[in-house]
Amino acid sequence: MSAAAGPVQRSNPSAHSQSHSHTHTAPGSSVSDDARTYKQEFDDAPTVDVGVLKELARKGLVDALNSVPGAKTLVLDPTLAGPLGLVAEVSIMKQHGVDKMFWLEHGPLNSNNTNVVYLCRPQAKWMKIVAEQIKQHSTEALQHNYTLMLVPRRTVLCDKILEDEGVFGEVTISEFPLEFIPLEDDLISLEWDNTFKEIYLDGDESSIYYAAQALSTMQRAYGKFPRVVGKGDAAKKLQTLMAHLTAYPRAGSGAAPVPDVSKQFDSLVIIDRSTDLITPFLTQLTYEGLLDEYFAIKNSYIEVNAELLSSNTQTNTGSTPASGAFGGTAQAKKKKHQLSASTDVLLPKLRDSNFAVVGSKLNAEAKRLEAAYDGRHKAQTVAQLKEFVGKIGGLQNEHQALRLHTGLAEAITAQTQTDIFNKSLEVQQNLLSSYDINAQLGTIEDLIYQEAPLSIVLRLVALACITQGGLKQKVLDNLKREILQAYGYDLLPLLLALESLQLLNTPPAKPFPYPSLRKSLCLLTDSPEESPTDISYTYSGYAPLSCRLVQAVVQKGAVLGAGSNTDTGVRQAQAHPIVGWKGFEDIIKTIPGETVDVVQSPGALAKDSSGGSTTMVFFLGGCTFTEVAALRWIE
Repeated sequence: MSAAAGPVQRSNPSAHSQSHSHTHTAPGSSVSDDARTYKQEFDDAPTVDVGVLKELARKGLVDALNSVPGAKTLVLDPTLAGPLGLVAEVSIMKQHGVDKMFWLEHGPLNSNNTNVVYLCRPQAKWMKIVAEQIKQHSTEALQHNYTLMLVPRRTVLCDKILEDEGVFGEVTISEFPLEFIPLEDDLISLEWDNTFKEIYLDGDESSIYYAAQALSTMQRAYGKFPRVVGKGDAAKKLQTLMAHLTAYPRAGSGAAPVPDVSKQFDSLVIIDRSTDLITPFLTQLTYEGLLDEYFAIKNSYIEVNAELLSSNTQTNTGSTPASGAFGGTAQAKKKKHQLSASTDVLLPKLRDSNFAVVGSKLNAEAKRLEAAYDGRHKAQTVAQLKEFVGKIGGLQNEHQALRLHTGLAEAITAQTQTDIFNKSLEVQQNLLSSYDINAQLGTIEDLIYQEAPLSIVLRLVALACITQGGLKQKVLDNLKREILQAYGYDLLPLLLALESLQLLNTPPAKPFPYPSLRKSLCLLTDSPEESPTDISYTYSGYAPLSCRLVQAVVQKGAVLGAGSNTDTGVRQAQAHPIVGWKGFEDIIKTIPGETVDVVQSPGALAKDSSGGSTTMVFFLGGCTFTEVAALRWIE
């Protein structure tokens, strides 16, 4: 999940708390003006309505399409299809003049429409394809009007490429600021892939600007964040740029400074992904996390065997699917399924659970549904029969969801019972505990000999380097040589990239302080998987460092007393007014990168927040679904 963020409700300071969560616009459109309108409408709302952001995105798309009158051919960047599908249906595009759609790809574009609209990210590869197609059309009798809409903003580099290709004068260039996209009521994302790579490997900080622009729009819609807290060099750059764009909007954007303070948000916490590279290399152990590991969740969708989504199911809840979710044959038909609480009735009960308890939860759901179906035998009066008939639709939906998730759980179980999975998990747990490092390196070598998936091997080697403060040169060279011999020498550029990111490294002058953080932030602590008492349940004993940092801001008592709660299922740590990193200053200083703590509205901090508030957590560089689960638990 890229550059993801999400608001979560915090109760008043006497109760428990939490939080969490990725220019000139198209003619006739001003996102900032629209945001101010929504700010007025929702200013008195006690909670955060993220539907506002979806409406902003949908209206922005409609305005962009309407800026090109008449029928038009839309040529779409394939990476935008998923994000756009979450905010607008194809029917909306058709209503606003789009009668043909093509993917943006090499080759001639066959369009009978005069108007051709390109909608894409501001990347060099897309500019070259656009130029290629325009030049191919120059020999045709039909003349075209070309409009290039760049998401989320126009760049000098794009202009330069079009100019060098000789087509700059043929294109009308505008912007479509597609920013935050709601994935759930408590989760929003920029859906911008490769943010971490762009910032830390390529040295391209464009995504920091895009994030700052999106957060500025948030402030226009909901008011200023009273306090901004963060950790990491990129987090500091983001905070500074966000403050500048909010106070001094781009010329021509139609935006004005935001003078008022948010009534919904009490703070913004920015987590630079570089401050916690341990967590992403661990195997996610929540249900949704494992769905991502094995099915690759993309824009809230996964691909599964179409049989699992068939509505032709028997009402006998005792029967479970025989075919796996991965498909029984290579020819098994695949179908997309949206993982959303609004469309999947069973998902909210399962998604954030440690996978160890998912089987028992599915069994309980099956028994509940069976009892509900048996209710038809007890219906004797007309009124009782009518009541049961009214429930049938809901029961059928629940039964279909049960069938789907049983199949998915079976497929995941088949993976988690393999020797490779269990060896990998054991190495991870031992590396986190710094237990017998030589034995762990030996197991990693065994996995290489077994030709375990490359991603597993690389994650383990990187995890060893981070948690142990680097590996000896001889050991590291040996591992790299074995990887190249087993998986191919074409991986050399990948290994070099990991080295440049300090993910495959020898002991540096100042290693990452994992051993001290493990102790000071209570990163390793047991928590019952059935009734969790700490966020460590998400990784079966490891509390994500990123989420501990969030707790250090919003729920300090939970960090100090992690693992000490013996009253199962009861969260004793309480919320409190946001006071930044207070109480954890010395610990935070040991983590590489700048520390952010900026009070944007001093008067707002003194106000009574007994009505409840929300903290927004923004991950710059992506986050895992299991981290989202941990943040939901803190809520």
